[in-house]
Amino acid sequence: MHGLINRSIQGFLRDTYGAATWAEVAHLARLGFDGFEPMLSYDPALTDAVLAAAAEVLQRPRETVLEDLGTYLVSHPNCEGVRRLLRFGGESFDDFIHSLEDLPERARLALPDLHLPCLDLVEHGTGRYRLHITAPLAGAGHVMVGLLRAMADYYGALVLMEPREARAGAEAIDIQLLDQRHSRGRAFDLVGRQGR
Repeated sequence: MHGLINRSIQGFLRDTYGAATWAEVAHLARLGFDGFEPMLSYDPALTDAVLAAAAEVLQRPRETVLEDLGTYLVSHPNCEGVRRLLRFGGESFDDFIHSLEDLPERARLALPDLHLPCLDLVEHGTGRYRLHITAPLAGAGHVMVGLLRAMADYYGALVLMEPREARAGAEAIDIQLLDQRHSRGRAFDLVGRQGR
C-alpha cells in the first residue's frame, strides 16, 4: 500500500482525535514505528491493522471510520491539495461526478506509483448514477461516500447516496443528484492564493 494512503489515515486520526489517539492506534496495530513515510510502500496488512485498531480505539465501526476519512480528505485545511485535485473535475457536482473515472490517472500525473481505486460510473437516467469501486482496500467505497458527501457540500449540491453491498471484491454507491444548486457552493480559484 502506498505510504501516502497510510499517511492520510495517520493524518486523519492525529488531526481529528489528537496525537495521543494516533499513538494508541499505532501501538495497538503493532506498527513498531511512530508514523508512515508518504513515499514508501507498506504491506497492505499494516493498513488493515491500523484501521482495525482505529475502529477499536474510537469504538466506531470500520465503515464509519473510513467514511469520516473521506470527509477529512476534502474538508480539513491540511488536505487542500486533495480538494484542489478534486475540484479540477468541473464547475458543477454533475461535472465532478462525470470526471471521477479520470481521477486515478490525474493523481498518477503527480505520483506515478500511486494507485487509487478503479472507478466506473454508470448513469441510470438524469441525475441518477451508480459508482463502482474496485480497490485492494476493503471499504474503499465508504471512503468515497465521505468524499462525495463533502464534495457535494463544497459544490452546494443536494445529493443522496446509498452504499451497496460489496460483491466479488467490488463496491458500489448509488448516487442521486436532487438539486445541483441547493445552496451556495464554496469559491474556487484555479490558482491557490498564498498568504491569506
